Amino acid sequence: MSADHQPEFASEERIVLIDSKQRRYLVTLEVGGEFHSHAGVISHDQIIGSLEGSQYRTASNARFLGLRPTLNDHVLKMPRGAQVIYPKDLGPILVLADIAPNQQVFESGVGSGALSTALLRTGARVTGYEIREDFAQNAKSNVEEFLGSEALERYNVKMRDAYEPHDDEGFDRAVLDLPEPWQVVPHLESSLRRGGILVAYNPSVIQVQNLRRRLSDGPWAMIETVEVLNRTWHVEGNSVRPDHRMVAHTGFLTHARLIES
Repeated sequence: MSADHQPEFASEERIVLIDSKQRRYLVTLEVGGEFHSHAGVISHDQIIGSLEGSQYRTASNARFLGLRPTLNDHVLKMPRGAQVIYPKDLGPILVLADIAPNQQVFESGVGSGALSTALLRTGARVTGYEIREDFAQNAKSNVEEFLGSEALERYNVKMRDAYEPHDDEGFDRAVLDLPEPWQVVPHLESSLRRGGILVAYNPSVIQVQNLRRRLSDGPWAMIETVEVLNRTWHVEGNSVRPDHRMVAHTGFLTHARLIES
């Protein structure tokens, strides 16, 4: 796409400003508004009407790069009620669960909506169970902020306890982020279709042990638990080495497929 056909930044649009140290700031543009940081001020009017990838400078000559936010930016900067699943795990969850457009996906709990946003972005239809009204409302707000109101038409959040029996059925996939996923497994054995996939995210290996024990006693196959580690590298001239710090353990991902009992 040529520069002539790229959409310009508009008022009410949310963008990300990135400084010289790669720090990110989510900003909602407003006519007459200003972005304030330790490096100075940038007028929103300077940004509105410019193209993505433009650079802006403060009075002290500090430089900021303007881009449209990615899902990674949204998840890391979104308003939170519950702890979010981080981007390094969101991608593998989508692949392990084999999420695709128009699939019916059961999710619990919805937390701050990070996983919901990733699921809905694929075109899936999500039914979420959540026991806290404030978490449910925050999740829907975060989904709408990044994906727009259309996504809410495919997002049905119910104030229900996933540990209790449920009458919803016909799910293609189930994705769980709650403390005791083994309590949900019996209900999924009747609400998840044959061949459907379950993926559970849990921080503790004790949780994984309990879940694996319950799965091994039921009509489940292809059971596996994985952990995703994320290590960046320092690359500068002839100096090439792993960075000293890395995002290591966040949670375990256990996945399984429902088969004939």
